[in-house]
Amino acid sequence: MFNLGGWEWVILLVIVLIVFGVGRLPEIGGALGKSIREFREASKEGKAAKPAETAEEPPSSEKPEA
Repeated sequence: MFNLGGWEWVILLVIVLIVFGVGRLPEIGGALGKSIREFREASKEGKAAKPAETAEEPPSSEKPEA
């Protein structure tokens, strides 16, 4: 996906260090890891719920006559 070589990663890391500072990197890493875990769990739940949704009949678009 991102064809980054060694030097590109080094430059990216230096830019991140300059922008955020060394003290906030663990905090940012933890938040990023938590976000990735939550996204994976949500995508697994979405895949598990998908077959059940397709088994239901779609709602009828016809209105009952009074």
